Amino acid sequence: MRLGFVEEADAFMRWMAARAESGRGDGSLEVMCRVDGGSCLDEHELPNLRGYRGASPVRIGNAAHTQLQLDIYGALLDAVYLSNKYGQPVSYDGWRGITKTVDFVCANWQRADEGIWEFRGGERELLHSRLMCWVAVDRAIRLAERRSLPAPVVTWNEARSAIHHDIFESFWSEERQAFVQAKGSRALDAACLLMPLVRFVSSSDPKWRATLDAIGRELVEDGLVRRYDGELSREEDGLDGCEGSFTPCSFWYVEALARAGDVERARDLFETMLGYANHVGLYAEELGLAGEHLGNFPQALSHLALISAAFSLDRELSGERRGAWQR
Repeated sequence: MRLGFVEEADAFMRWMAARAESGRGDGSLEVMCRVDGGSCLDEHELPNLRGYRGASPVRIGNAAHTQLQLDIYGALLDAVYLSNKYGQPVSYDGWRGITKTVDFVCANWQRADEGIWEFRGGERELLHSRLMCWVAVDRAIRLAERRSLPAPVVTWNEARSAIHHDIFESFWSEERQAFVQAKGSRALDAACLLMPLVRFVSSSDPKWRATLDAIGRELVEDGLVRRYDGELSREEDGLDGCEGSFTPCSFWYVEALARAGDVERARDLFETMLGYANHVGLYAEELGLAGEHLGNFPQALSHLALISAAFSLDRELSGERRGAWQR
């Protein structure tokens, strides 16, 4: 939408609507689908193959398709909201499906899940999942009000307020002076960089600024950002060894800095990240210590984060910044 590809955005929303219509009937959605819309994603390892520089294991399918990942609802409803704002209005049947999904979120936002990083060590109450549940309900309320659509807005408002209070009360650590990855955890998580990007918290909020500083100290090295503290999250992530920095997190960090007013540092880090692209401008999901591309390649999330950071940074540098809460 931001880059003018409205036709492609509308086509994606039609594809998503078809997935939702073939869902479970209670408003819940499949975590992931094949490109053809199918849900058979059983995971298998291919021991005869090795990844880049011997990385292993190589897998097909994805066992995470059986997980509960509550963050997907926020991503979906944010897309629906923006599509309605800049593209095609939602249909009557489409809105009925959306209300079912939002009702599901209102009834399930307190559950533990595996979250955006698809932890294999069990479900926990995760900050990012809680945040995106707030996004789901918030965007649905905005859409209902903008389009005068029928909705149980009293119930939705109560849920949105409850989630907001829970994040500040349950995920803020006085000890760490930062928002932490999960309830009862000490680990920082770069996914919280999305908090100001989705308009949950002001970029000038003292607790957010303290969190941004903590991430800069503990998860950032030479401008590259790790997903989370691997040592503090070792039992939960179910992964052996260490991993590189996570490319989307580095671009989220750039955008968070720009929104917080640290524009020159954001620009320097953005230009550094541009230097890590391969010869045709693509990125993997991770960068190794020597700048090598690791993991899935190319990864859509990396490039979406790049576009968002570029758009936000350009707006700040050109002096065209609009109201901090306008979207």
